Amino acid sequence: MESGRDQIGVLLINLGTPDAPEARAVRRYLADFLSDPRVVEIPAIVWKPILYGIILRTRPKKSAEAYNQIWTNEGSPLRAIAQRQAEALRAILPDIRVRHAMRYGHPGIAAAIEAMMAEGCTRILTAPLYPQYCAATTATANDAVFAALARMRVQPALRTLPPYFDDPLYIEALRANLSRQLAALDFEPERLLLSFHGMPQRTADLGDPYFTQCQSTARLVTKALDREVDVAFQSRFGRAKWLEPATDATLSAYPANGVKRVAVAAPGFSVDCLETLEELGIRGRDTFRHAGGTDFALLDCLNDSPESIAMLEALIARELAGWLPRA
Repeated sequence: MESGRDQIGVLLINLGTPDAPEARAVRRYLADFLSDPRVVEIPAIVWKPILYGIILRTRPKKSAEAYNQIWTNEGSPLRAIAQRQAEALRAILPDIRVRHAMRYGHPGIAAAIEAMMAEGCTRILTAPLYPQYCAATTATANDAVFAALARMRVQPALRTLPPYFDDPLYIEALRANLSRQLAALDFEPERLLLSFHGMPQRTADLGDPYFTQCQSTARLVTKALDREVDVAFQSRFGRAKWLEPATDATLSAYPANGVKRVAVAAPGFSVDCLETLEELGIRGRDTFRHAGGTDFALLDCLNDSPESIAMLEALIARELAGWLPRA
């Protein structure tokens, strides 16, 4: 493949993160995130006064405190791990231009696509790293990609990675990764809880397949691990009814039902982030222990583990069929 011409690009897309664990940076991030009509499906004339008059006046400070608890020397864990995923794939796919981008925040999707075009990419596979499809995640990532192309006079050929909630590559990666982590624990969990990000119940009622895809993933993981798992949904926000059961309520109820040792995994997240490290790893642990639990383990997301990179390489190779020369 000639350098600088007719290159193939792969863009890994994740949700996003503030630039710093500070209220001002968090406010910019939340304003972008919560202004997306895919995320909050309330008419703007009703939602914007609430967002700018209440939420963005109060929530950034609290969220910044949460981000401070998980921030690392590399910065945001999500951004650092996403960068390592891209670097690992570049090392094993030297003929592919691999980049990562965030739907909200930096590096942005439009800037990443422009950079890939400048590198000579005439064919681009965009890969929203959400195993289960949801309009508030997969669809809005695709929206941003399509919007970037809509502003271009010369566009690349484009493919998008479909959801992979029941793909054998994904289930095997989860099986191997979770088995390894469970075997390394210094206690035997009485329950394995799979916590997926929550969505308003209304999204399922309107036809979003997210809930059923999460359940499908859980059933396949149960079979692959040969052990029962529980399923719950986290990150409730506002007064509307959300998908149930809720993760915090499930953790709180465990000890009264005789469950004192628990492991929690978040298979819907491709990379550890605020919702896994702080919401589950800190607040979830506290909820469980205050209710009488004794042993709690938060298992890592797939991140840039060997299982994750092997899965991503195989998914990408499959989606690039016909673009890559045959071996």
